[in-house]
Amino acid sequence: MAKMLKIKKIRSVIGRPEKQRKILKGMGLNKLNSTVTLVDTPQVRGMVNKVIHLVSMEESEE
Repeated sequence: MAKMLKIKKIRSVIGRPEKQRKILKGMGLNKLNSTVTLVDTPQVRGMVNKVIHLVSMEESEE
């Protein structure tokens, strides 16, 4: 079983750099309080670390 990450967008992107907006869109987070479940990979971890102030994250086994 692969480790999964539940990522929830908790803050708005208003006033944030375009790079951070693109990262959230790339993860599939568009609206506030939207949640996605992604496989725990180094690439996803890197994306989360760039926008950690805009999202919440929890690990889960699925």
